[in-house]
Parts: sequence; C-alpha cells; structure tokens
Amino acid sequence: MTQSSTDVHGAVSAVAGVPRVVLGVTGGIAAYKSVAIVRGLRAAGCDVRVVPTAQALNMVGITTWEAISGHPVHTEVTEAADDVIHVRTGSEADLLIIAPATANTIAKLACGLADNLLTATALVATCPMLIAPAMHTQMWNHRATQANISTLRGRGVKMIGPEVGRLTGADSGQGRMSEPDEIVRTALNILTMRDSRAQADTSHGDIGDITYGEALLSKRGALAGLRIVISAGGTHEPLDPVRFIGNRSTGYMGVALADAAKRAGADVFLVGANLSREVRDQVPAGVQLRCVVTAQDLYEAMRELADTADVIVMAAAVADYRPAHRAVSKIKKNGGGVYTLELEETPDILASLARHRRRPEQLIVGFAAETGDSTHSVLDYGKAKAARKGADIIVVNEVGESTGFGAVPTAVTLVDAEGAELGTASGTKIAVGTAIMGYIGAAAQARGLISHSIDT
Repeated sequence: MTQSSTDVHGAVSAVAGVPRVVLGVTGGIAAYKSVAIVRGLRAAGCDVRVVPTAQALNMVGITTWEAISGHPVHTEVTEAADDVIHVRTGSEADLLIIAPATANTIAKLACGLADNLLTATALVATCPMLIAPAMHTQMWNHRATQANISTLRGRGVKMIGPEVGRLTGADSGQGRMSEPDEIVRTALNILTMRDSRAQADTSHGDIGDITYGEALLSKRGALAGLRIVISAGGTHEPLDPVRFIGNRSTGYMGVALADAAKRAGADVFLVGANLSREVRDQVPAGVQLRCVVTAQDLYEAMRELADTADVIVMAAAVADYRPAHRAVSKIKKNGGGVYTLELEETPDILASLARHRRRPEQLIVGFAAETGDSTHSVLDYGKAKAARKGADIIVVNEVGESTGFGAVPTAVTLVDAEGAELGTASGTKIAVGTAIMGYIGAAAQARGLISHSIDT
C-alpha cells in the first residue's frame, strides 16, 4: 500500500483487502479524542473495530463507538463467547492501537495480563502494536512506568507520545496523548511498512537479471556476522540559532535498508540525520540508532563506525554547502535590502570513506539523488557521481518536491564505479530497500565478507 506523507486521510489500499485495525480505548480522559482516530482511519479506508475497557465507557459510551466504527462493541471476554471474540479480533488485526493507554493498561501489557477483552486481544495479536500513552506527569515519570515502557519497546511495540501540554484540571506537563491526526498518520505509515514487507517477502523488486541477491536474502541468517553501517535522513546546516539549510529527505529509504539487513541477520548500525519521531518509530528492534544533525556530525559518526564495518551504505542526503559563518543570534531583516549568504562546502563523506576504506574488501555503497535537466538525465548525473566518488555501487534515484522523498514509491538504478548499469528496482521503499540489500549481500559474499555457508 502507499500513502502520501502529507495527506493523512488519503485512501489506503491493502494488498490482501481492507486494512483491519483494532483500536483499544482505556479509561483516560483523552478517550474522547479517540473518536477522531476512528474517523481518520475509516476515512483512509481502514476497517476499525473498537475494544474499550469498562472504565473507558465512563468516558465515551458504547453507542458512540458502535455508530462511529460501524461494528458491534464488546468489553468482556465472556461476550460473544461462541465466536471466541478476543481470538478472532486479535488474530485478524493488521494493527492494534491503544489510545489512550493508561499507566494501568501499560503495566498489564508489560506483565502479559489478560483480565479484560482488550488485554486478552493484545496477547492474541501478532500484528504491530502502537501505543499512545496518556497519564499525569508523575505517573509517566515513575520508574515502574518507564520500566514497563522499556519492556514493551523491547518487544517491538511502537510508542507515540506522550506530549507536553495541558493535562486534567489545571496541571500541565508531559503526559498528554498525541493528537488524533498524528496517531492516524503514524498508524497508516506502520500499515504501509507492514504491507510493503509482505510484498518484499515474495517480490524484492527487479534488479535487472540479477536474481541471486534476492534468493540469498531470503535465506535465514543470510547476512549473519556482517556488520553494516547505514546513514539516513537529511543534514541540517545552521544559519543562526533558529534557521538552517536542509533538504526534503526523510530517512525512509535508510530505514528500509536497515530493516532488510536486520531481517537477514546482519549487525546493523543506523546513523540518522534529523529523523522525525514518525520515522524513528519504524526503525526495527535490534538496529542500533545514532542521531546526528549536521554534515560534520554525520562525517564524524560514519568515520568512527567505518573502522569495523564490512559494508557502508550512504543513503543520507548530505548538504553540499553550509553557511561559512553561523550567526550567534537570530538574523533580522535589514529594511528591504539584500542579505548575502556566504557558503562553504561540507565534507565529502562518501568520497572520503571510499578513499580511506579500512581494508580493500570493505564494500562502499552510495546514493545519487538527482533531478536531471535539459542537458543531462538523472542517470547521466548518477553515473558521473559514480566516477567521482570511488564507491563500489551507486544507487541512482530521481527526487523532487513530490518524488523520491517520504513514504512513497520509488525507482532506482544501480551502477558500478565505472558507470555500468547493474539493474533497476521500483516499488515501495521496503521492496526497493530489500532488492538493494539483496544485491549488496551478493556483492559482500563475492568479496568474502560473508564467511558462513548460505547455499543450503
């Protein structure tokens, strides 16, 4: 499925039918906001079933949930017993959301309790789970709550919020549930990534005639023992304390590459430049994430991690220039005149990594995000970059205001250091990321970087 990163209510089409979402609602005051979550998900084409706790019904009644979702609503395991409602609801779900999630329910989930229909459904569900905590600040900061959150994160549960803002009564602080639109947007992105993984399991994209890499990546533990460092996102170069020079890169491709590598058993390090929380939530469990801001930050992190890396993938969009001088205070308008900004080049990270690779067999992969113009095509510019950088593989992709960046389909061409075309891939970020990683795995094996047998 695909979904615009800017259109929260854009229609969603699932590979195997309408996405099925279970929305769990607990007894927090923010339960009234969850009505808007149901509306947003249904507007996006999802089938939504609401499972409130008994306490949640003190906030919003069954009649509202049934009317807004279009389905009967149950709260206890003993209801509709002939249908084993918790098993059917949990096993059929593509995504389980709990919003608001109180400290009490979070504790139950961490301990594996099943004392109501919602917690029993959560134990049955094998789909991704997204939790939107909502509680008083002291409850959120309590060590028990934080330990429970850590436990759930370790199991792969996604978290959104809580935000800082007005709480119940006159209090303010961290503990406010994230806004419905943000929860809907995050949920649709999770569904998009999950659906793309399902596509990638059977079709990893088309890398020309090269199918060995795809077959290799499908083998359990194919990349076990391989240490892969991937950069993602876009750097920000400060102009003053409030402004920066940046680009539209979101980091979705880098996360897709990390996901493919981790699923194949690699030891994965992801260096994320200004990744949004929405994107960070998509980083697979077990991938070590380091966050950076500027091109210099990224340069230093990549050089450090390169010391022990077998494969380096530079998928981040690095600013080519930065302000030569950063103002110590906000730059003010000067009465209608022209403001001249002096820029200097940033470090050429890819070329430096290729030129100073730690050992001859180390595999260096770069990305060339190009637009093309009246004289040269995107591929022309990509091949020229391959010739300049010294990387072993360059992934060429077209970018623009509505192309290439974000959770949208993409198309790439792989070229080698001499500009020879190795193949193409197109589709969702996960499908294309898996295709690229399959070829990287084949190249790593050819260099002897994978020592174990993966042919059986």
